[in-house]
Order: sequence, then structure tokens, then C-alpha cells
Amino acid sequence: RTKLLLIFLSGCEQFFMSKQYGSIFTVYFGPKKVVVLAGYKTVKQALVNHAEEFEDRDISPIFADFNKGYGKGILFSNGNNWKEMRRFSLSTLRDFGMGKRGSEGKIIEETHYLREVFEQFKGNPFDTKQPLNYAISNIISAIVYGSRFEYSDPLFKDMVVWSNENVRLIGSASIQVYNMFPWLRSWVRNRKLIMINRENSIKGINRLVEHLQETLNPQDCRGLIDCFLVHKQKESGEKSTLFHEQNLVYTVANLFGAGTDTTAATLRWSLLLMAKYPHVQDRVQEEIDRVVGGRQPVMEDRKNLPYTHAVMHEIQRLANIAPMSVPHTTTCDVHFQGFFIKKGTSVVPLLTSVLRDENEWETPNTFNPAHFLDKQGRFVKRDAFMPFSAGRRVCLGESLARMEFFLFFTSLLQHFRFTPPPGVSEDQLDLTPAVGFILSPSPHKLCAVSRSV
Repeated sequence: RTKLLLIFLSGCEQFFMSKQYGSIFTVYFGPKKVVVLAGYKTVKQALVNHAEEFEDRDISPIFADFNKGYGKGILFSNGNNWKEMRRFSLSTLRDFGMGKRGSEGKIIEETHYLREVFEQFKGNPFDTKQPLNYAISNIISAIVYGSRFEYSDPLFKDMVVWSNENVRLIGSASIQVYNMFPWLRSWVRNRKLIMINRENSIKGINRLVEHLQETLNPQDCRGLIDCFLVHKQKESGEKSTLFHEQNLVYTVANLFGAGTDTTAATLRWSLLLMAKYPHVQDRVQEEIDRVVGGRQPVMEDRKNLPYTHAVMHEIQRLANIAPMSVPHTTTCDVHFQGFFIKKGTSVVPLLTSVLRDENEWETPNTFNPAHFLDKQGRFVKRDAFMPFSAGRRVCLGESLARMEFFLFFTSLLQHFRFTPPPGVSEDQLDLTPAVGFILSPSPHKLCAVSRSV
């Protein structure tokens, strides 16, 4: 089942192609052959049941440019480097409370700062993008650097902007063309902008690392960078060590790039959808008021908030922020579902087709929290809920992202009523995504009206 394509296709367009060509089909991005996997059963079989064969990351030209001279990090590396950096990062993040009470306290603290920003608008329309990006970036900062930043900190603001801009630019049409035809490098303006942002980000990270190095106490690690520096000291005489400065910088950049925009975009979708569907917002707030009251929501409340939990899952399903995941490559020749896939072939697991699979979801294209509720109103897990991908390349910070989403969402809905700006109806709120490396809401403003708590 082969379809020749000379243009870049978004995840949604590939989703519609899967209805015509089936669960496995081939497209060409310029001269490059790409195998697309569609539907829950096929994607799960590849990423989970055949994890080893499909585990490598496809390094496109723009990410190869990123890597040059700066190690490999986690997101766009393979082999021993990927395994060691992922193992170290996962172990260290867990040590600093990822998904546990340690990070819960950091997130709760940040919800207070975020609410203060929302309150300053006094119910007037504003763009939620910047404050949400700052808040989520600060959670990563607290775990990686060991402390949060003031939202007014110049370096912090710049680093958030550089990261956000690159996520947007990497998804642009000109970069997709560059990935297909790398010889166009000199003529692609967005590539130049991306590389400038990348250089600025690396300089910023190096400044922060230098400060932490000067004040390092190996017996009292403040965050992931301290732990990395201690490892680096221990292995300083080993030529083959992966704990070198370039890997540190790029691992930190990966954690911020992958851990900030995704969760911030999910929260932006959540507030937009609450304003779009006020009857759903009513039920969420009624449940929070009844179960939590005026105190701070905590993770322990989640099991007693089944409707809220279902709404959050449905937001993630419908928002579909990573429609094509991040492309994989095969580590060896593979015979898969009757097809032969050669070693080194680029493979795209189409997450849109999983989250909108008509065989798995009752109303796949509509916002329906009942997808995650049984007849008694209890929360139910769904196997085809796969927004973080699956298998060995599943999102490193999934447990942290779930905690962030729950605590920020419940805290904001507890304190504010989200509505469209005056003169704009709920029906006029646009759910068309802005296409980038991830799918974020299109630019919009909302009103956050204080509630009596």
C-alpha cells in the first residue's frame, strides 16, 4: 500500500489517508520513504510488542543540526547514549520526586504564583499562553536547577521564548521542506532562526550550569544538574564516559523543550474547552466544590473526582497535541503484519489515529467526557488513551505531566470561571489548532473571573 507524496502531511491528513490505505502505508517526504502506522492495535503492536525493532529515533536534518557539537541528549539520540541518558534522567527525576509528594509540593507552590497572575487581569480578557508557559517551565526548573525563577527574571523569560519559538518553527512548512531537501539549507530562513535560538539557549543553560558548578556540594544535590556534575566528577578519568558537558547541556535542553510546551499547551486547551463548553465547566466546578471545598486540591483527591478526571483525559484525547508522535526508525529488518520493513526505515506512529480510532471510541471526533466514565459515573481507563506514546520511547516525564495537569487544572477551576471575551459567544471560540511541532490552540484570549471559594 504505497502512496507517493512530495509534500509534508500533517497528522490529520495522514489520519484521513489511513482510512483509504489501511493501518500500514508508505508515504514519501521528498525522496525519503516513511512507513505510517495507524490505529490503536497496529501502533501498540509495533511500539509495545515489537519495542526493540521499532525503538530507534529518526534523526531528521534539523535535529541532526541541533546535535552537532553538543552531544546527543535524550530526545534525539540512539544506542548507548540514549539508554544511559534516559536511565540517568528517569532515575534522577524520580529521586527528586517526579510523580510523588516531592514534586507535588513544588507544583502546588507554583499554582499560587500562577493564580496571582490571573487575578491581576481582574476578569478582563488576556492570553493565557505566557503565564502558563512560565508556570510549567518553573516546575522543570525546580527539578533540574533546584530552584524556581521569578516570572520577571530576564534570562528565564528569554529561555522560555527561545524554547517556545523553536517548537513553533520546527513545525513550520519551510522546515519540513528542509527536512526533505537538506541541500536547501542556505535558503531556509526558519532554520537560521532555530539555530540562533538554539545557540542562545545553550549559552543560557551554560551560565546556569556554571553557577551551580561553583556552589556544588556533592553531599547535597539540589537538582538534576548537580547529580550530573557529581557523576561527571566520578568518571572524569574515563575516556568513554557519557557524562560530559555537551550531554548535560543537551539533556537539559531536551527536558525543557519536551516538558514545557506539551503540558502548557494541554492546559491552554483545557481552559479553552471549559470556556467553550460551560455545562462541562459547571459539573467540574460543582464536583471540586463538593469534594475539595476551599482547601488546596492535592493528588489524593483525584480518586474522588471521577468526572473531573474524565474531563481531563478527554481534553488530552481531543487536543491530540502530538499527532504523529516523534518519528522512529527500525533497528533491524522487520516482518510486521505481513509487510517487510527494512532496517533504518523511518516509521511514524500516528497517535491521532489512536486517539480518534473509531473502533475504540464511541464518538471519536466530539468532546465527550463519558468516554472515561462507566454507567455509575466512575472513572474508567481506556487502553487506546495513548497521548504520551508507548513502549520504550514513551514520554519520560509522563507521571510529572499528569500531576502538573491535575493540580493546575483543579486549582484554576476552583478559583476562576473561564469565559469568552465580551461580545464573543462560546460557539465562536475557535478550536482549530496552530500547527507546529505540537498542536497548540490558535491565539485567543479568555476571561478568568474570580469565584467565591
